[in-house]
Amino acid sequence: MSGPDPAIAAVRTAVRDFLTSADRRDELCVAVSGGADSLALAEAAAFVGTRAGLKVRALVVDHGLQDGSAETAAKAAGTARELGVDTAEVLRVNVEGGGGPEAAARRARYRALRSALPESHGLVLLGHTLDDQAETVLLGLGRGSGPRSLAGMRPHDPPWGRPLLGVTRATTRQACRALGVEPWQDPHNADPRFTRVRLRTEVLPLLEDVLSGGVAASLARTAAQLREDTEALDTLAGDVYLRAFTDDGLDVAVLATEPPALRRRVLRRWLLDSGVRELTDAHLRSVDALVGNWRGQGGVWLPGDLVAKRAHGRLSVEAPQSTT
Repeated sequence: MSGPDPAIAAVRTAVRDFLTSADRRDELCVAVSGGADSLALAEAAAFVGTRAGLKVRALVVDHGLQDGSAETAAKAAGTARELGVDTAEVLRVNVEGGGGPEAAARRARYRALRSALPESHGLVLLGHTLDDQAETVLLGLGRGSGPRSLAGMRPHDPPWGRPLLGVTRATTRQACRALGVEPWQDPHNADPRFTRVRLRTEVLPLLEDVLSGGVAASLARTAAQLREDTEALDTLAGDVYLRAFTDDGLDVAVLATEPPALRRRVLRRWLLDSGVRELTDAHLRSVDALVGNWRGQGGVWLPGDLVAKRAHGRLSVEAPQSTT
């Protein structure tokens, strides 16, 4: 008797390998949009989960942004049940806030998925593929976002799990064909108004042609290598942070002896912990200059109406005093 289609087997293997390295739990959630990636993932999670004694629960988010979205979400939930998940439910959300509709929808989706978790250490599998990882790396490269962005999406970033980062989009589509299911085609995925769509349909195909193929896989490998480097540097920076941290702020003498790459990681963690939001590379480098290029300059204004200052050998973050 022959085994499953190679594409189905590849997706199942990716899920099994991921769950082997992840924390054991009794219930597994899968985010399902109705597209090929999420349906192939749902089937694999159901197949692997059943054999591991896990209850598999599909979560379908209805953003309400398109006509017939409720019917589309209900169909996705029904297909997930047919593919073997134990339960499937639709989460309806209101998409609002700044940053454009794509960013607002993403925030609403992740908020709904997180709130649906049965416990604080629950896990939601997401259907991001190798192609999605390549697009993420290109976006980060184009924006000059630094190695943290170029490192792409992490396979395990609790409560999110991404077992398919080594599986291509073509494989998930073939898996769906072999399973006999027709994935939903999100019209937004063909809308050239979205940067990611143009990367997918124009930039990556051109790169594949010019560089004779293998570009998406190469970008994904680059992301994995940068992620390993970033995690190692973050570990070293954590040790520096513990030595530099005081009740009065950060000890400049400790920071001044460290390489800029480590120093800025310490500063980034400290500023975020101090309540600074929307921190940019320019902000970070300006604060770093209070250590590495100190000339007695004044404080650095930061988002959230905060100021980073150097005084008496310490860096501190505080709200400016009112002059009224």
